[in-house]
Formats: sequence, C-alpha cells, structure tokens
Amino acid sequence: MNLLDNIDDPADVRKLARHQLTPLAHELRNYLLDSVSKTGGHLSSNLGTVELTVALHYVFNTPQDRIVWDVGHQTYTHKILTGRRKQMHTLRQLDGISGFPRRVESEYDTFGTAHSSTSISAALGMAQAAKIKGEHRHAIAVIGDGSMTAGMAFEALNNAGVQEDVNLLVILNDNDMSISPPVGALNRYLARLMSGQFYAAAKNVGKSVLPGPVLELAKRFEEHAKGMVVPATMFEEFGFNYIGPIDGHDLDSLIPTLENIKKLKGPQFLHVVTKKGQGYKLAEAEPVLYHGTPKFNPAEGIKPGPAGKKSYTDVFGDWLCDMAKADKRLVGITPAMREGSGMVRFEQEQPDRYFDVGIAEQHAVTFGAGLACEGMKPVVAIYSTFLQRAYDQLIHDVALQNLDVTFALDRAGLVGADGATHAGNYDLAYLRCIPNMVVMAASDENECRRMLTTGYQYNGPAAIRYPRGAGIGAAIDPALTAIEIGKGEIKRQGQKIAILAFGSLVAPSVAAGEQLNATVANMRFVKPLDVELVKRLAEQHDCLVTVEEGCVMGGAGAAVAEALAAEGIVKPLLMLGLPDKFIDHGDPAKLLAGVGLDANGIAASIKARFLGEEPRLVVNNG
Repeated sequence: MNLLDNIDDPADVRKLARHQLTPLAHELRNYLLDSVSKTGGHLSSNLGTVELTVALHYVFNTPQDRIVWDVGHQTYTHKILTGRRKQMHTLRQLDGISGFPRRVESEYDTFGTAHSSTSISAALGMAQAAKIKGEHRHAIAVIGDGSMTAGMAFEALNNAGVQEDVNLLVILNDNDMSISPPVGALNRYLARLMSGQFYAAAKNVGKSVLPGPVLELAKRFEEHAKGMVVPATMFEEFGFNYIGPIDGHDLDSLIPTLENIKKLKGPQFLHVVTKKGQGYKLAEAEPVLYHGTPKFNPAEGIKPGPAGKKSYTDVFGDWLCDMAKADKRLVGITPAMREGSGMVRFEQEQPDRYFDVGIAEQHAVTFGAGLACEGMKPVVAIYSTFLQRAYDQLIHDVALQNLDVTFALDRAGLVGADGATHAGNYDLAYLRCIPNMVVMAASDENECRRMLTTGYQYNGPAAIRYPRGAGIGAAIDPALTAIEIGKGEIKRQGQKIAILAFGSLVAPSVAAGEQLNATVANMRFVKPLDVELVKRLAEQHDCLVTVEEGCVMGGAGAAVAEALAAEGIVKPLLMLGLPDKFIDHGDPAKLLAGVGLDANGIAASIKARFLGEEPRLVVNNG
C-alpha cells in the first residue's frame, strides 16, 4: 500500500514512523512529476522542496504553527499533504486549485504569496500577533528561489532581529537559483559560505545536542572555525541565530535540526541547501526549462513544439537586439526575468549592456533612472504586475525628473494559469495618471515593434504594454519605424456605433464590429489620447463604446470619458473592460469570454445597451 494514499492532512504525516518519511518523499516526488506533467505548472522548484515540506509538517503542529511559503510556486507538496491531493488534476485550471498559496483555499495556506520576498514580513507579523495574544505558536518563513535578493526581505530581517522574544524561524531554501540563474553579491556571499565545508562541519557539531563540557568545546571550535572561514555571518549580524547550511534533501539532518530549533527562543535562521529539480534528471540538468512546464511526457521530457506564431515576448527580444545594434546607448534591464522577458539572446549579443538586477523591481527602475541621467537609453523589461512593486520609483525617480526610460510591459491583461497574482490588469490606470508618461497598447506583433521604437525614441518615460503569448500572426516589418505619438487609426468604417478599442482587444472588437456594422478604431495611445479622433467619432456616431483588457476604473475608457467631458460633448458611452474583482486562473480565452470581452461578448453588451436586446450573459459595463 502506498503511504501517500493514507495522507489526508499533516496530522497523518505526524503519525508515521521516522523511517517511513523517506519512502513518503519518494512517493511524493513521483506523484508530483506525474501530476504536473499532465496539467503543466511549476515543476523544478517543487521537486526541490519535497523533503523540506515533509519535515516541516512532521515537526511543527500545522496549521496551529504558521508556515509562509515564498515564493509560492514551491508549494505543490504542501498542497498534496494538506488535503488537496485529489484536486491536483485541476491545478491552475478554471475553477481548480491555484498554483500558489491562497488563504481562501485552505487553512494551511496562511498567507497568499506569488510575487516574492514577503514571507519574513508576514511571518514576523504572525509571530508578533501570537505574542500579543499570549498564544504559543511558531511562525516559519520559507524563502527561496532568489527571493532573498529583494530589499523587502532585508527590511524584515532588520526589524525581526531586534525582537528577541518572538518565535520566528526563517528558512533560506538555497537552491542557487531563482527563475533565471542567480545574480548579485548576495548570491556570491552565500556560495562562499556554502563552500566552507570546514565551517559547515563546525556549525553542525556546535548545534548538536551534546553534554555540557563537549558542547562548550564544540562552541569554541565553531567560533574558531567561523573566524577562519567566514569573517562575519551576515544573518547573525541581523540578530538571528544562524544554523547551517544543511542538506535540504536529508531528512535525517532536517528533522533533528528542526526539532532542536523548535526548542529555541528568539529569531532563528536555518540555511537549507536544496537542488532544483531534485530526483528528475532532466529537471536537474535544465531547471530553468522545467521551472514552468506545459504538459509533457515524463519519459521523454519537454520537446520543442511546432513552430507557430511569434509571441510578443519574442517580438520584444528581437527588437531589443536590433535596436541595440543601431544605438550603442541602449541598456537592457530585467529584475530576474531573463527568459520570461525574452532577453536571452540580448545577453549573449550584448553582455556589457545587459543587467539582471535580481528580484529587485524598485532598484531596477531607479538603476535605469541613474543610467538615463548619464545619457544612456535604458529599457526596463518587466511584467506589468511586477512594475506595481516599483510604483514610487516610477513616479519619483523617473517621471518627476522626466528621465528617458522605456518600459516594456509584458503579461499585460489576463495571463491564464498564473491567475490574479500575475495578471497585468491595472497598468493602464496606474500609468496614465503620471505626468510626462507616454502609454501605448499594442494590438498586434508589428505594432508592438513599432511602439517599442516609438517609446525608445521619445525623450522621456514611455511604457508599451503587450499581452502574454502569441499575437494574431501579423507580418513584422524588420525596420525600426516609429508611430506618430498620440494618433490612432480606423480599422473598420461603420455606422451609428463607434468602438474605441485598445491593445489586445482590437481584434475581437473588429469582429464585433462586423456583427454590428460598427466603426472600429485602434486607439493605440492611452496617453496622450487621440482627442481629435475621439471628437470625430463622437460627431459621426450615435454612441461610443470603449474596450480594453484592463480595469475599467481609471483605465483607457475613463480617459475617453474625461476627454468628452473636457470638450463638452455629451454622448452615450459604454465602457467595457475587466470588472472590479480579481479574476482567477484558467484558460485566457475562457476568462475573457467569461467577462464578456470576446467578440460575441462585446457585441452582446453593445446590443443590450444600445439596441434593446437581452444580453447573452452578464457582462461588465464598468
């Protein structure tokens, strides 16, 4: 009988004998590989945390003891052990379980995480709450996959280290990887620390449960070894009791260490070394490839798919290389998303002008501002959802000084399987209110390339947003040709109704326009808005409709409404976009259809508002 078949919650894990835990870990790893290969998802990071997850639930009394996972894509084993094994076939699918921790999904998901570097802050808050309420419980932050490179993690360490009487354990899951290969001085420091085997041996001896005289000798030996190998342990300087590094795949090391730590008071820091992709040779060899996987055959591994339409990310990557050849001032910046943002080729061709700053979005933006001050032309490639983390820097350090920084915003709009945490629903609203910004939304691949050139040539901050995945298959002009700033275009001439479409929803708006014989405009620019085109469309049509793959409140449709009001034009206006709620994971086409933003949904909303027909579904109208 498989051990895993009898595990419905962590209490069942705690009933097992110690010698059964290693076989359980093997079963979990096999189950993960089989499950993720059928659904797609984050594989290599989860294969690396199997033993750590088993050990944590075995030693600590979850959910009474709180575990915060950071980043959240390493929690599949945690989900399996906390009653969701039979739901794993629904992972990241519409109405299925999330690929990240979600408080509404399980009491064991104590904090929602999907970006990075928030775990220590959240766990410290939980530990302080327990202290204030007089409750005895442990708060554990498991931080890994490059999350220690972000400033927020160090802000939390700085705060936690002076709070000596909280039951806080920070576990650094050190797999020497983020999503892209590791970068920065911190990673080099940790690598040096890990390489000090003499120091590691001393630490292991020093932290063992030994008789008094032997323990004292071990402590002296430890301090001597520390002085020889590492002049100062950074985490101890923060006020933590540092333990490690230990093998994160060795349950015979993990469990006794965690049991000992459980008895200690004050902030504890455990350094655990794991291997991304552990137990699956293909993922071990290529952890980046197996970070986020499609469906695949585990026996064969991930195979290249048939050549299809070029993705927007590829369009950006090609443009970046072409523009770098044309302009030696170009500098490319990414916050730890080299592959995701399409910058692999650029790094290979222009290594001296490529900068991966780690998971540090705030720094990425201000670093770009500093480059711009000296006459360079920085291009910050960043997901829409991640730029939210650097909003103050965008306003204060870039826009306020009107610095020449170009922002390439990937993953704008709904993103599918990653869900609400990664959806870029708010960039149009949060960007267009900033002075000096130019904001563009690409409707196809060629327009994306032209907009990137436009933003790059504009002497000030500019943002070009484009969706995840492939476009409509538009032919791409290899020239570096710009678009006149603030000018839209008519895609279809019709009567009575004018649809003003932005970005990714131009194509379904044209299809809806065919159904209704409506005029359709590709507005292109959210800021500056083509006010003359808006006025002309208002004069020539009975009613106006705005369509955008972004939030209605404060978005592109609101810009049109403001322009009409400023011109004193009173005209019936329907604003279609994403509703005022967080939209879960699922197939992007189904998600858009579900909120009435496919061609039929757009047409149905227009008919319901202006033609007196019953809508086919409840859609958002702002």
